[in-house]
Amino acid sequence: MIRTINTKEITKNVKEMCIEANHYLSPDMDAAMKKATAEEKSELGKKILNQLQENLKIAGEEMIPICQDTGMAVFFVEIGQDVHFEGDLIEDAINEGVRQGYVEGYLRKSVVADPILRENTKDNTPAVIHYSIVAGDKVKITFAPKGFGSENMSRVFMLKPADGIEGVKNAILTAVKDAGPNACPPMVVGVGVGGTFEKCALLAKKALTRPVGEHSSIEYVADMEKEMLEKINQLGIGPGGLGGTTTALAVNINTYPTHIAGLPVAINICCHVNRHIVRVV
Repeated sequence: MIRTINTKEITKNVKEMCIEANHYLSPDMDAAMKKATAEEKSELGKKILNQLQENLKIAGEEMIPICQDTGMAVFFVEIGQDVHFEGDLIEDAINEGVRQGYVEGYLRKSVVADPILRENTKDNTPAVIHYSIVAGDKVKITFAPKGFGSENMSRVFMLKPADGIEGVKNAILTAVKDAGPNACPPMVVGVGVGGTFEKCALLAKKALTRPVGEHSSIEYVADMEKEMLEKINQLGIGPGGLGGTTTALAVNINTYPTHIAGLPVAINICCHVNRHIVRVV
């Protein structure tokens, strides 16, 4: 049975998601931050985490963005194959929602129209949109605005198959060490393993949208997530990069089949707010 959705509904939801995600911490991140504050062993680290919590509280009460870098708008859009859109093109509808959300929500506009000429688009469009066709008659929209303090710390390693799981672990630790305080820790570390050069990066980006505390369904991957979180928190980078036992709140790893000759690994780090929100239309 075909279900018709007017793209005005998509625009409306995207606008609301842009404003909500930039002003309120998601429930999983809120719980993770509270847990980290309670468990942080460094006095300075605990003080910084308390300051971050106070900042989040003020942001929510006074409708101030939880981070001044309100990011580039990144979307994962899962479209049911039984959906028929009427109205604008889906891409135009999403970008219109971003435009309305960032302009009417007084969010910082950080997008330039050309990477070299650098003229600001003044409405934070265009968004980066990843589409997939799935079963059903609904549209699932995941919005994850990405600030570039952490985005600039991204890494891709084209490992050899012989590097194996230890090579993957070393790549993750290398990326986090190199990022240091620049990714605004405590961070969430998204990892993509497998696929191709571009696929592993997409896997890593999507991994950041998985709720903190929810592990991979693949046993060895879940074990690696827990092991890497422990090792990262032993690096001593700490909250704000000023030392402590909480450098990361989570390590989320996604995997995908790959070629016999390769082992691509991507690391996409996000700051302590790790904004993400999901709606189903």
